[in-house]
Amino acid sequence: MPIPSALTSMNFDVRWTGLRRVTRIHAPQCWQRWLTDRASLTQHLVTASQGHFRVEVVHQGWARPTRSEALELGIPMRQLALIREVQLLGNNQVWVYARSIIPASTMTGRERQLSHVGNRSLGTILFTDPTMRRGPLQISRLKLTNQQKVWARRSTFFLSGKPLLVCEVFLPALEQVNYRP
Repeated sequence: MPIPSALTSMNFDVRWTGLRRVTRIHAPQCWQRWLTDRASLTQHLVTASQGHFRVEVVHQGWARPTRSEALELGIPMRQLALIREVQLLGNNQVWVYARSIIPASTMTGRERQLSHVGNRSLGTILFTDPTMRRGPLQISRLKLTNQQKVWARRSTFFLSGKPLLVCEVFLPALEQVNYRP
């Protein structure tokens, strides 16, 4: 089953839990470090894949975020945003599915570059921007169409004080990858 078809926008309109309550969710040990690390996920994946890392854009375009995403960003429910969905691959396996929501009001000034990321990792832009500030992490379990459940995290980033939401879904193939911060 292709991951993009399993992770429809409806899957992202779920209840998210603040990270301080991760122990109540009982995330398996193998996922806890991936879920709780506030550093660059891209950098961890590059290291884990020994440089055999790439980004594949699944979809990018203007659309309405889910209710949950709009609320988290503090934007009106019907406001369009740039939605970017990518697969992060290590050693030719899809390890992470990422969904980023970038309000139009964020893409002004230097942040206009966010609409032209292409097959580069958004994380490389975020974590090299000196104005970047990251909000609290939230986690959830998402259900794929085959009823399999996967762990996900999301957080709001601020570039020059302007928000964007990044959600990262950790896929089963990542479970076999040794996490090294």
